[in-house]
Amino acid sequence: MKKKPSLTRRDALKAGAVALGGLLLPSCSTPLPPTYGKILRMSDNLTYVAQRTLLPGQALAKEYSYSDISSFPALGTVDPGDSSKEYYSEEYEKLRKGGFADWKIKIEGSVANPGYYSLADLQLFPKQSHITRHTCEEGWTAIAQWTGVSLGTVLQSVGILPSARYVNYYSYDGWADSIDLMDAFHPQTILAYGMNGKNLPIQHGAPVRMRVETQIGYKSMKFLNKIVVTDEFSEFGDPNWSWFTGI
Repeated sequence: MKKKPSLTRRDALKAGAVALGGLLLPSCSTPLPPTYGKILRMSDNLTYVAQRTLLPGQALAKEYSYSDISSFPALGTVDPGDSSKEYYSEEYEKLRKGGFADWKIKIEGSVANPGYYSLADLQLFPKQSHITRHTCEEGWTAIAQWTGVSLGTVLQSVGILPSARYVNYYSYDGWADSIDLMDAFHPQTILAYGMNGKNLPIQHGAPVRMRVETQIGYKSMKFLNKIVVTDEFSEFGDPNWSWFTGI
């Protein structure tokens, strides 16, 4: 697929801001989460509205220095290439054995030019690195450096349509989640292929994982294989888990 690596961060943020307008209520400047009114996800109402109202739209998560980088457990991670595990993926196992040379992420949905991006394709885009704190839903935290490409830049390269509102993403180990365009075009939201100066390791989601630095850890999904841009909100997973987990 032909790339547009000259796209600037400012261009991407402008596009995201325009598309985000559709998320706002016609008669109110404060957005409500797409889970509004669902009893099991009432916490979304508070966290989403509070963060969108009280913080600037592109407020950054705190960044740290190299000396702050800490040990980083991979608790609960199941290698999709392990045939003895529940979430085994034969395709992922083949890709892993080939050093991910044939890995490609599919991007489709409400975009003008759907297609596939290899790891080499993603590395053609301007590289970003952030040293941030990962806050896990299980209560622990860790600090690491993440390197990759801005998700917003990649979305612009496929021509995100004006009707788009959400970005769904899927993994080789059977998980799916989504974010709105405010988070998708956030300058710290990246498709990460590096960690602490090295290639992303298996236990942290190789070859590429999502990094949503403004939300709790489980939104930063590992083992990515597909991204779908949508006009409507899609319900994924256990409704007891919050969709929006801003920090």
